[in-house]
Amino acid sequence: MSKQFRSLKSLARKLRRDLKGVHARKKTAKRKGTTKVNGNDFVLIFAHNGVGKTRLSMDFKELGKTTGRRDTLYFNAFTEDLFDWENDFDGDTERRIRFKSRSHFFDGLDGMGIEDLIRPHLHRYSDFNFAINYPDSEVRFFRDVVVAGKSQRLEDIKISRGEENLFIWCFFLAILQLATEAQKGDPYDWVKYVYIDDPISSLDEHNTIALASDLAALLKNATNDVKVVISTHHGLFFNIMFNELKGRWSASTSDNINKKSYILHRHDGSATLTLQDTGESPFLHHVAALRELQAAARSGELTQYHCNSLRSILEKTAIFFGSQHFSMCFDGLSNKQLYARFLNVRSHAKYSVFEPVPLHAAEKKMFREILDAFVKRYPFATAQTL
Repeated sequence: MSKQFRSLKSLARKLRRDLKGVHARKKTAKRKGTTKVNGNDFVLIFAHNGVGKTRLSMDFKELGKTTGRRDTLYFNAFTEDLFDWENDFDGDTERRIRFKSRSHFFDGLDGMGIEDLIRPHLHRYSDFNFAINYPDSEVRFFRDVVVAGKSQRLEDIKISRGEENLFIWCFFLAILQLATEAQKGDPYDWVKYVYIDDPISSLDEHNTIALASDLAALLKNATNDVKVVISTHHGLFFNIMFNELKGRWSASTSDNINKKSYILHRHDGSATLTLQDTGESPFLHHVAALRELQAAARSGELTQYHCNSLRSILEKTAIFFGSQHFSMCFDGLSNKQLYARFLNVRSHAKYSVFEPVPLHAAEKKMFREILDAFVKRYPFATAQTL
């Protein structure tokens, strides 16, 4: 099922309607002895870059300010822009990040011990540390290393772009934790909605999986009734959030979590937006790759590259379903081990993936057999409408 919207603001209103009042409806349903609830705790949106995800998050936020008070804590490109490097071009020693303390994002953080909330998140991904200087609105980074058997601290280090993004994300996670635990009178008791847009830029797949799992755990353990919208262009991140929030329980209400997931797109530069409900079937980000593999299989122009691509799809599918090996995709088939061995050999062959080394006739036949077996088991919609 799909629905069209003429503007991002009208779509933002629809998302707010989806989320509004679900807690009250849960109480009513429980009182009436039914589990049916019209409303959602979480909304997941997949959309490619350029569709307008960041602008959607800002329209969603602005709608919450019409009564004179804000109600949305958000993470997007604007959040990342609150932090800027100052690299000390003259001395090349005192490197630091400056943050824009005039933003409401930082209101009331000094003295709250936010550092102790950031570090447990950060140290899941990285080995560097940090110190926040609130009066000077700066963050400095350091790393403890062992040199010649002795511990040594490297001060004012320059961290990588990926590490910087992780630090900013963990800063947000710490604030999100405060917001999802806030009671009346606490600093973040004004947060009714959270909008998170594309938090995983510059991350490898390992950190993407870890980040998505940690975020889902934090949201599921919320002790209040904050509602969440998450939009992303990253299929693996979308899949993990979909899976982690599926069929789980809310710590705040002891009720089953209500979740909606959508694909958002606009055709050929049109102003009209189409929001397509994924239902309870996972949307996998390799639909386009499957379409490409099917076309190559039909044409017979199969190379080493296509074997690597097919194996990658199988591995991501296995991860989505909680398995660590792609052979899970062929459970119950008599040729399971044969398929796995073929892809293992072809994907580890001594050829560059950038060189189109063609497959032999027998290998092409085996490739088509494996691809057909996979698609029959996981019949994704590969039509252009997606």
